[in-house]
Amino acid sequence: MLPRLQHLFTVLCLVALAGCATRPAVPVKPPAHPVLLVSIDAFRADYLDRHITPNLQALADDGARAAYMLPSFPSLTFPNHYTLVTGRVPDRNGIVNNTMRDPALGKFSLGNRAATADGRWWAEAEPIWVTAQKHGLRTATMFWPGTEAAIHGVRPDHWIPFDDSLSSRARVDKLMSWIDEPGPKPAFETLYFDAVDHAGHSYGPDSPEVDAALREVDDALGYLVAQLRQRGMYEGTNLVVVSDHGMADVPKGNIVFSDDETNLDDLDTVSYGVMASFAPREGRDATQAIARLLGPHAHMHCYRKEALPARLDYGKNPRVPPFLCMADIGWSIISHADLAKRKDPMSRGEHGYDNLDPSMRALFVAHGPAFARGALLPPFQNVDVYPLLAHLLGLAPLPNDGHLEDVKAALR
Repeated sequence: MLPRLQHLFTVLCLVALAGCATRPAVPVKPPAHPVLLVSIDAFRADYLDRHITPNLQALADDGARAAYMLPSFPSLTFPNHYTLVTGRVPDRNGIVNNTMRDPALGKFSLGNRAATADGRWWAEAEPIWVTAQKHGLRTATMFWPGTEAAIHGVRPDHWIPFDDSLSSRARVDKLMSWIDEPGPKPAFETLYFDAVDHAGHSYGPDSPEVDAALREVDDALGYLVAQLRQRGMYEGTNLVVVSDHGMADVPKGNIVFSDDETNLDDLDTVSYGVMASFAPREGRDATQAIARLLGPHAHMHCYRKEALPARLDYGKNPRVPPFLCMADIGWSIISHADLAKRKDPMSRGEHGYDNLDPSMRALFVAHGPAFARGALLPPFQNVDVYPLLAHLLGLAPLPNDGHLEDVKAALR
């Protein structure tokens, strides 16, 4: 081939390849039955046994439920919500904590709206709504961690910034308003309730306030069912109701003070709470501080991240700080100085503990045309929810840590 023709051929090939790289995914046929994923933040699996959530119980009795679902480590809100919709544990989905740092992106926390809306934080994995959008399916997300960001350049068709002042019923109304819009209906929807989590943190899991929050959210579920029935959609919607983690009681005064356990002058504190994390401070010799940190402590165990128990499947992601301290169940970690800065008292309920602890067990209930009636599944890991969602939507799941086989008993 002549040199000029060969050059032209090469250019044309590169243009063609570039077109393939940017071409949208092949559209898929919308599923016969839309999928609605509902999260009740911090609904501990055994809350269902309190018999004060009749609407949720009715969904479980007429559908499928698990004895409990295991959250991923750490059993925190953002990491586990992202695991549920990506099928990847936090160490592989990039959202390794509610509070974290990245060398290029800076600081991330739940209250940092600029960070939570920055798609780069979420880009290590692709949530199910992004995959659905890429394949031509419509989506509507009434709150879910990650939905405020353009992830891989893609947003849901419908979303709003998180607003915790919006009541549980008002959240249902907003979702219904999107469903009522003219044109094709969403194939995938999310709905998020946080009243149970707030009550658990403020008053503890065994408090009357948690029972009141359970009743409030159950009322909203009943309202959701009624709204779907009015539109003739209830029997044709696959509802998947989950929680991200449970909640443990933290008696007043159960605090490990980190500055009593090591020299914080030589360490940068990345996060506090049930799991505290640290990095050596630049320009300081942190050898002695690290040695003290890794030594024995009452009510706290500290690790180099590479020495964490393998079953936690955590510590390889660069966003995980070099040193982590895990509080015993019922304890929290903070410094005296940070406690003095707090405007609110320490939480009476907490999560983020070892994901195998019974108090961290999460909820799974599924109801709809795809699900068996009265099925009780053995415990499974929350990474399995993602391949289930992909199956219901008719999407090929991206590489993930879950197994559809582990939840197949829920299906008809």
